[in-house]
Amino acid sequence: MKKLKRSQRLVDMTQFLLEKPHDLLPLSTFAERYGAAKSSVSEDLAIIKEVFEGEGMGELQTLAGAAGGVRYIPRMPMDMALAFVNRLCGQLEQSDRILPGGYLYMSDLLGLPSLMEQAGKIIATAFHGVEIDVVMTVETKGIPLAYATAAQLGLPVVLVRRDHQVTEGSAVSINYVSGSHKSIHTMSLSRRALREKSRVLIVDDFMKAGGTVRGMVDLLGEFNAEVAGVGVLVESGAVENEERLLHDYVSLVKLTEVDSKVRRISAFPGNYFSSPKGD
Repeated sequence: MKKLKRSQRLVDMTQFLLEKPHDLLPLSTFAERYGAAKSSVSEDLAIIKEVFEGEGMGELQTLAGAAGGVRYIPRMPMDMALAFVNRLCGQLEQSDRILPGGYLYMSDLLGLPSLMEQAGKIIATAFHGVEIDVVMTVETKGIPLAYATAAQLGLPVVLVRRDHQVTEGSAVSINYVSGSHKSIHTMSLSRRALREKSRVLIVDDFMKAGGTVRGMVDLLGEFNAEVAGVGVLVESGAVENEERLLHDYVSLVKLTEVDSKVRRISAFPGNYFSSPKGD
């Protein structure tokens, strides 16, 4: 790379860090990239660290020693997360989102990369410090959120299929009960998709009684894998506690009312903002 001015180097270094969240990057990586002394690189990183943390973009961790380096950890401060979720609640409360049967139209929001990026950053922040190997979701609408979360964590995504695909090779399939409709469904996961004893963060766009997530939890048991956590964008508050099939999860939004007759939707910040994980 050609010799850069310090201002140019700072811009390029910032972009480099943003593209590699959670990767431990030796100082020699930057010294060689810019043809600069490690002392100069350290000074540049101190400036970036101050901006990242001052603007709520995340943390820049520096590890000393021969095996050390610098690592960017995306995080969203609680006040910024709450402001984002309040805006999201406002969008979800638009009456024209109500579909026949009391369902809620969310596909437009799930298709907004900028919105999913912010939601993924909050979920990644919620599980900061938790050992995670992969992010898992079930096809199809949860995929954008899962990839956004995984991007913030620097992790791969594993997709659970509702129908086994021949292109997936041999797979493990299980039946699960839909928590809301009490009907039987099938989900499958390729044997090559997940290593045994992996620690998995399950992410989903919407949870009613938790049947789909419960199914993914049971499927992970077939791989001797462990659930590191569950994060959902929106949960339904219309389910009685005893009917819920899952109790340990983080939600960003909670729907307390979807009234088709008067076309009224009520949405509030989810349990992330009231749980210890949100501190």
